[in-house]
Amino acid sequence: MPQLMFDHEDTLNVLNSKLPLKEKLVSAHKTIQTRFPFIVRIAVTIYDPKTRLLKTYLHSSDDDNPLKNYEASLDNAHSLKEVIAKGRPRVVNNLVTFEDSEGSHAKRLARQGYAASYTMPMFDAGEFFGFLFFNSYDKDVFTEKVLSDLDIFGHLISLLTLRELSIINMMIAVVKTTSQIVHKRDPETGSHLDRMSRYSRVIAKGLADKYELNDEYIEHIFMFAPLHDIGKIAIPDEILLKPGKLNKQETEIMRSHATKGREIIDEIIDNFRLDGINDIDILRNIAESHHEAVNGSGYPFGKSKDEIPLEARIVAVSDVFDALTSKRSYKEAWSNDEAIAMLEKLAGETLDSECVNVLIQCRDDIESIQNQFKENEFG
Repeated sequence: MPQLMFDHEDTLNVLNSKLPLKEKLVSAHKTIQTRFPFIVRIAVTIYDPKTRLLKTYLHSSDDDNPLKNYEASLDNAHSLKEVIAKGRPRVVNNLVTFEDSEGSHAKRLARQGYAASYTMPMFDAGEFFGFLFFNSYDKDVFTEKVLSDLDIFGHLISLLTLRELSIINMMIAVVKTTSQIVHKRDPETGSHLDRMSRYSRVIAKGLADKYELNDEYIEHIFMFAPLHDIGKIAIPDEILLKPGKLNKQETEIMRSHATKGREIIDEIIDNFRLDGINDIDILRNIAESHHEAVNGSGYPFGKSKDEIPLEARIVAVSDVFDALTSKRSYKEAWSNDEAIAMLEKLAGETLDSECVNVLIQCRDDIESIQNQFKENEFG
C-alpha cells in the first residue's frame, strides 16, 4: 500500500479562504518574496471604461504607497496605452531614466525610490480591465527567469481581482435588471447613477486623508453607491409612482425602502456568497442609512452625526445634489449655484457638513462628471 504524505504545506492555501482580496494579495506577496526578496510592492489599478480613468485599487506594501488615492486618464499615460495596444507586459529596469519621459505616476514611483518596475495588463476575455505592477528598489532585477515566474503569480492575482470585480458587477446588473423588468416602474436613470456614484467617489477622495480611507474603500463606495435605493423594488407602484403628495401611511411605506434595502442586500450577499469581499458592510450601510440625518431627524433609526456610517453620509450628499440638479416630472433642474446654496442650508442639519464642503470645493470635478453624463431625451 503506497505511503501517504501530508508534510507539504501549501504556501498559497490562504487563497482558498474567505479572506478579503487585500489580505490574499499580501499573502501572495510574501510567498513571492521568498523567491524574489527584491519585490517590495505589488499594486493593482482598475480601469473605468466610461471615463477612461485608471484608479488605484489595492497594494501589498502597507504605508509604502506613493500612489494613494490616485487616478489618471489613460489618454495621458502613453506608455501604458502602448502596453494595452501590444497586449504584452512592460519591463522598466531603470525608473530613474524612464520617469523623464512619462507621466506623474512614474515620477511618484521614482521619488519613492523604486528603481525597477514590471507592468502586466489584465484582460477578461480580451477586454482590458486594469494593470498589475511589481516594484523593486533595485535596478536590473527583472531578468527573463524572474519574469517567467512572476507571470504565473501575476495571472493568479489577476484572476483573483477579476473574480471579485465580476461578482460585484454581476450583482449590480442583476439588481438593476430586476428593478426594471419585474416592476416596469420609473427607476432612476442610468445617468443619475453614473453621476451620483462618481460624486460619491470625489467626496470620499476629499475625505481620505482625514479618515485614512484607502483606495479599496473609496472604490467600493463608487461601486456600491448605485444600489442605495434598491429597497424601492419592494414599494408598491401606487406609492412609488404616485404623482401627488403621499399621505402619512404612504410615507411610512415609502420610508420602509431603507430597511427593505438592507434585507435585500443581506439576501444578495448570502446568495452570491459575498461575505468574503472586503468592505461589504459598505453596501449594507449605504442601502440602510442614506436617509439618516445628522441632526437625528432621518430614518429608519433616527441616527445622528457619527452614528451614521461615513459612506451613507457621502452618498446622501451625492444623491441630494444630483436630485436637485436633475429634471424630474414634477420639477425643473436647478442650477449648480442654486443646488449648492441648498446644500449649504442643509449642511449640519440633515447633511454632513464635511461631505458638503468637499463637493463644493471639488466643483470642477463635479461639473466635469455632469458634462460627461448628461441626460438625453430618453433619460
